[in-house]
This record gives sequence, structure tokens and C-alpha cells, in this order.
Amino acid sequence: MLEQALAHNGLIAILRGLQPHEAAAIGEVLYGAGFRLIEVPLNSPEPYESIRILRSTLPADCLIGAGTVLNPAQVAQVQAAGGQLIVMPHSDPQVLRAAKAAGLYLAPGVATPTEAFAALAEGADVLKLFPAEQMGPAVVKAWLAVLPAGTVLAPVGGITPDNLQAFFDAGARGFGLGSGLYKPGMAPEQVAATAKAYVTAWQALR
Repeated sequence: MLEQALAHNGLIAILRGLQPHEAAAIGEVLYGAGFRLIEVPLNSPEPYESIRILRSTLPADCLIGAGTVLNPAQVAQVQAAGGQLIVMPHSDPQVLRAAKAAGLYLAPGVATPTEAFAALAEGADVLKLFPAEQMGPAVVKAWLAVLPAGTVLAPVGGITPDNLQAFFDAGARGFGLGSGLYKPGMAPEQVAATAKAYVTAWQALR
């Protein structure tokens, strides 16, 4: 299902700071724009409730996950809330193994080839290249030359509609979108506008 979601739209919405009372409206706007991967970082207010609301509101072809997952106990809480994807800023093997044991999709953060290979060995489905603004498309191209064929490398951090093309040309097939897409307190119509800009840029990559 993750492969289908990425193929439909490789843009991953990172809703840091989302509050539960906003979750349904923001989620519906993003889904309508074409997003099929949405994560709520766990350092947001009541993140598990927002995950539960998103999962119960949006169609089954939209994967709902959690970001900033730091320990195995949080993996269990995400699963209990209906989350299907674990996104991490790091690659703690204990968290990776807990996510795979729970049958969840896994996107750990990596910043070196050593971390990338280790995460893949633990069953990572997507590698989150973080922070992308400090690494750039050249790193994506160099890593993909040595990583196993088919590895999905998703830059996160500083991704804008204007730099999607450079990362895509280097081989990236997923992109995590944070404050450029959503900031706490944004109205649904504002999110719709930023989402449209990103989706237009994504569609132009084809």
C-alpha cells in the first residue's frame, strides 16, 4: 500500500503542531489535493487523538502515520491510534524493530550511507534523508549509486515547490513537507493553497 501511495503522490504531509479539532478539516483538504501520506509528529498537541481522527475521517487509500517517534512505547501507541507509518528523525534499532514487529511501515531518518544501509537491514521501507537542506541533490545521487536498487530516498527539510525538480532528477521519489506546507494555526483554505502549489510542482515532474 505504501508503494501505491507514493506512486500516486510522493509528497508526505508533516503536520507538526496540528491540534485534534483541526485534524479532520486539514486532512480532508490534503486528501482532496491529492496527498495520500500524512504524518502527525508526536511533539504535536494530543498527537494520538489527531492520528485517530485522521484515520477515521480519510479513505483507506490514505496512509496515516506518526513522526518524531523516539521509542518502542510510542510505536505501540501509534498503532493503537490506527497509525500505519512510523517516521523517525533517527535510526534507533529498537524503534525500527518494534515498528516492523507491529507490521507498520517504517521511514527512519538517515544522514550517512552507514545509517542508510543499517536501516535497510532492519527493514526500513523508506529512507528519510534528513536534514535535506544541508545535504542536497548531490547526496541523493551519490547514495542511490550504491544503495540497493529500488531504495526510496525521501528528502525532508527545506523542500519547496521550486527545488523538487533538482531532487527528483537526482533520484528522489518521495518528499517530506513540513512548514512549507503547514504551520500551526493555518486555516484549511491556506493549507489548500500551499498543497496545490506542491502538487502542481509534483505533477510537473512527470
